[in-house]
Amino acid sequence: MGATPSTSLPASTSRELPFVVRPPEQTLATAYLTEHRAELRARLREHGAVLLRGLALDGVDGFDQTVRALAGSPLTYTERSSPRSTIKGHVYTSTDYPPSEEIFLHNENSYQATWPMSLFFYCIRAPETLGSTPLADTRTIYGLIDPSVRDEFARRGWMVARNYTPGFGLPWQQVFGTTDRDEVSAYCARNGVETQWLPDDALRTRARRTAVHRHPETGEVLWFNHITFFHVTTLAEDVCEGLRTLLGEEGLPTNSYYGDGGRIPDDVVAHLRECYRTARRRFDWEEGDVLMVDNMLSAHGREPFTGPRQIAVAMAEPHDPGLERGLGPDPDLGSGADPS
Repeated sequence: MGATPSTSLPASTSRELPFVVRPPEQTLATAYLTEHRAELRARLREHGAVLLRGLALDGVDGFDQTVRALAGSPLTYTERSSPRSTIKGHVYTSTDYPPSEEIFLHNENSYQATWPMSLFFYCIRAPETLGSTPLADTRTIYGLIDPSVRDEFARRGWMVARNYTPGFGLPWQQVFGTTDRDEVSAYCARNGVETQWLPDDALRTRARRTAVHRHPETGEVLWFNHITFFHVTTLAEDVCEGLRTLLGEEGLPTNSYYGDGGRIPDDVVAHLRECYRTARRRFDWEEGDVLMVDNMLSAHGREPFTGPRQIAVAMAEPHDPGLERGLGPDPDLGSGADPS
């Protein structure tokens, strides 16, 4: 794609993922974003993700300004499911997992009572090989899933169970940002999360959520949840079997169930993984890239990589799913089990 005229964005002829925009050379980022904000956000709602390539930014400070220009103030990362480090303010590293590990496609914080509508990624340093942030359109994923599977989740909802056991996964003190049990219990009560304090300072939580949503602006039906990401079978086979043997089903660090607590068959989760992989699209990072993602329209993940990959992340525009009800009833969604 050639240079973008200053008066408009490139024509959109298909639902590319991501939609790539190249601002003209020597264009000030703030001026470009101010002029094209409405168009960029329209493309975001159409495609699910927009990749700004060649935007002249002043490092992390410039990235922070970009987030604010396009989506408002960055959010604090709360109720964490993966390790991150703070770079500056509310700009974080992408998940601090070893380079050899894949991070499966997911929608940020979809297991919470509220979540960010907008995600931003900034390539400070590109990897030598692979290391893409693959994307998958949640509208496409929904269409690929066997209708009987969709209907079961729409009817029963889904539940995430987490065990914060010393020595396994993130400690609850890091996840909730406090060492005060009462603060954790109060936070969980406000956000529809059941808590059970266990011996040795361990904690078990359960949260019942809705698996199928409608986008609050476009009204489109979406597959938006952490069912596949949290299910134990999405881990490497040897890790999955090891955890099941060592901790038992009830003691797993994370696992997904139907919203009524019923076990999700492994073959159902395998089918869901295949739908994500079929919808998956990738691109190679270039230094200075900024990726803007509609968190409800696009799932994202991470490929394994080599080299010193450094991607900064910010989140913006908190969303309360109760607002989705304003779109009216939809038989495709079912009642689910959302406590919000």
